[in-house]
Amino acid sequence: MLELNGADATAPAGDLITDGSEATFMQDVIETSQTTPVIVDFWAPWCGPCKTLGPALEDAVSAAGGRVKMVKINVDENQMLAGQLRVQSIPTVFAFHEGKPVDAFQGALPPSEVKTFVEKIASLAGEPDNGLDDAVAAAEEMFELGEFEDAAQTFAAIVEEDPSHAAAYAGLVKSYLALGAADQANELLENVPAAIAQDTAILAVKAQAELAATAADAGETAELRAKLDADENDHQARLDLAMALLGEGKTEEAVAELLDIFRRDREWNDGAAKAQLFKVFDSLGPTDPVAQNGRRKLSSMIFA
Repeated sequence: MLELNGADATAPAGDLITDGSEATFMQDVIETSQTTPVIVDFWAPWCGPCKTLGPALEDAVSAAGGRVKMVKINVDENQMLAGQLRVQSIPTVFAFHEGKPVDAFQGALPPSEVKTFVEKIASLAGEPDNGLDDAVAAAEEMFELGEFEDAAQTFAAIVEEDPSHAAAYAGLVKSYLALGAADQANELLENVPAAIAQDTAILAVKAQAELAATAADAGETAELRAKLDADENDHQARLDLAMALLGEGKTEEAVAELLDIFRRDREWNDGAAKAQLFKVFDSLGPTDPVAQNGRRKLSSMIFA
């Protein structure tokens, strides 16, 4: 710790981390802490330990995701305020909650202890409310459990509240597809808000809808396999088989059949196999292991 001295400088500013002063202390700290805990860092530009503690506090506050805020007070420019709070050496850190100081420490702390302090203060605000995102996560869990009707109702409620919530909009479409309500799914896709039309979730579910429509007309897998047994180069039968497999949820098998068509004749039917592969990959999303493996195999064929 260092005794107070004189100098001049500025501290960083932002939504969560701001410069404070005697004039703004009431609003920035006392009033704000009524709803969000506020950490007050008394510092000075000549203070060596402050240069270590300040950034550590800022990182921890930023990581708290808005549950706590930070106000930096340059003691050289706000000596009356420092005196009122009996700041005798720096760095000194106070935590305010509901308008009152609830904790404090002096001197620089290791980053781990700074993080612990900030998390303790942030916890005074309670658990973060992620609102609609939490509701989307709950609906996604319903969908994964096969509770498509419940998922659809939850997604629909979210979309009603926020029509531009891409994840919820896409979730509602895929729920309708899972329920066999293709008309309702397609109607939603025809009326996607412009603001989210190019969102990856929307593009993925659009590809799913297109694949589902194609799969519905593909025919029975047993019949199609019989055609391939008779002629392994019947590319149309293999393409139909891939679509039928997709309709049964056998995505990996479908990708294998499409890759086989491409391997045999990449230009067949204006590159139909490649086009369908890209639709499947888009529907699965970039992190899906089947899509990643399929893309690698396709690339190796293209550049072979």
